[in-house]
Amino acid sequence: MPSSTHTRTTDSLGNPVTLQDPASAAALNDFVEGFIACEARAVNVLNAAADTSPIVQASCAALHMFAESADAPRNARPFINQALANAPQASDREQRFVAAVAAWVDGNLPRAIALHEEQARLFPRDLASLKLGQYHLFNRGDSPGMLRLALQAVPAAADVPYLHGMLAFGWEQCHLLDRAEASARHAIDLCRKEPWAHHALAHVMLTQGRIREGTDFMASMSDTWTGLNSFMVTHNWWHQALFLLEQDRHAEVLALYDSQVWGVVKEYTQDQIGAVSLLARLELAGVDVGNRWADVADHLALRLADHVLPFLDLQYLYGLARAGRMEAARTLHNNIAAHAATRTEAHERTVWQQVCVPAEQGLLAHAQGDWATAVEKLGVALPRLVEIGGSHAQRDLFHQIWLDALQRNGQWAAVQNLLQPLVNGQPESKRLARQVGVVNGVLGLPVGGGQVLHGHGLT
Repeated sequence: MPSSTHTRTTDSLGNPVTLQDPASAAALNDFVEGFIACEARAVNVLNAAADTSPIVQASCAALHMFAESADAPRNARPFINQALANAPQASDREQRFVAAVAAWVDGNLPRAIALHEEQARLFPRDLASLKLGQYHLFNRGDSPGMLRLALQAVPAAADVPYLHGMLAFGWEQCHLLDRAEASARHAIDLCRKEPWAHHALAHVMLTQGRIREGTDFMASMSDTWTGLNSFMVTHNWWHQALFLLEQDRHAEVLALYDSQVWGVVKEYTQDQIGAVSLLARLELAGVDVGNRWADVADHLALRLADHVLPFLDLQYLYGLARAGRMEAARTLHNNIAAHAATRTEAHERTVWQQVCVPAEQGLLAHAQGDWATAVEKLGVALPRLVEIGGSHAQRDLFHQIWLDALQRNGQWAAVQNLLQPLVNGQPESKRLARQVGVVNGVLGLPVGGGQVLHGHGLT
C-alpha cells in the first residue's frame, strides 16, 4: 500500500481510518455500525475486500471468525495476513485493532482481550473493538470485565445508544439488575431499535419474575427486529419463547420455534444452540416436540470436531443425543475429551478439563436415561459453569436438566430444596408451580392451597 495513495479520514464514530480506496468508507461504516447494532449489514465490509487497507482486512477477518466454526480461522487467515503486512502504514488505533483480531485468529484470547482493553482506554469511541472485547470476555465467563470495558467508554461515547445496550448487558450479567434496566431503557430512549438493549431488559425481567411484563415488552419491540443478523433476531424471539414457556403457552412456543427461532440461518452456531436449548426446555416441561430434533441434528452432525467454545460443544452433544444420533454424540464425546487433554493455555485447559468434560458426561448420561451419572457429573460441573461462558438464562438449561435427573433418580428432597427457592422468585411461572406441585405431592407436603397429595413422579 504505497503511502502516496492513503486517504486518512474517520469512521462514523469519529475514529481515524487509513484507506487505500476512499470508496471503502461506506462498507467499513456498515461493519462498524452493523456490528454494534447487531445488523446484517456488517457483512458488507466483504464488498471492500479488494482494498488492502489494514482496518478493512481486519474487519473482514473478524467477520469470518464470527462463524464460530472449525474452519473460521483458516478462512480469516488471508485477510488478517494482509492486514498485518500493511499495518505499519495505518494509525495506532487501527494497528491495535489488527493485532487484536490477529490474536483471536491465532487463538490467543488473553492477548486479544488485553488489546481491546487498551483500545477502550485510548480510543473509547472504537465501539466495534469494545463489543469484540465484550464478546471474548463473555465467552470466558468474565462479566465484570465486560462491564468495566463498557464503562471505560461512557465519558467519550455516551451519545451512542448501542454503548448503553452493551452497558446494560454487562450490568445484568453482574447481577446488578436495576443498573441494567436503567441503561437498557436509556438506550431505547436514544434509539427504539436497539435489539441488544431489548435483549438485556428481557434478561432482567426473566430474572425478576416479571413474566407477563416481559412478554408484553418483547412483543411491543418486535416490530423493530428487522435487518438484524440471524443471531440477534432468533435470540430475541428465543427470549420471548422463554417468557411464553413459563406461562405454559406451549402451542405458542412451538409456533415461535418453527417461525422465528429455527430456520433463519440453519448453518450458524448460535441459531443451532438456540434451537437445541428451546427444544430441550420444551421436553423438560413435558411437551412433545414431534420430529423437530431430526432437522437440527442433521446440522449438528457436521460439528463433531469444532471445539470453538465449550459452551457450544455441550449443546451440540446434547442435541445429537436427544435426536437419537448416538454414534455422532459418542464421537463428539470422545473428541471433547481428546481436545480437553491437549489444551495448553491455562484458562482453556481448566475450563475444558474441569468443567466441560464432566458437564458433557452428565448431559450424555441424561439423554441416555442414566440418571445417577447425570446427577453426579452435572453436580460437579454446575457450580463452575459460568467459566464456559454463555448467559445466566442460557446456562439455566443445564440446571433444568440436572433437576430433571435428580427427580428421575428419586432424589425428591434434593429437588424440593432446589425448586422451591426458584418458585419463590418466579411467582408468575406456571411451569415451576406445576413442577413443585408434583414434587410436594410425592413428598406428602401441602400442594397449593394446603391440600396434601400423594402421587408419583413425572412419567
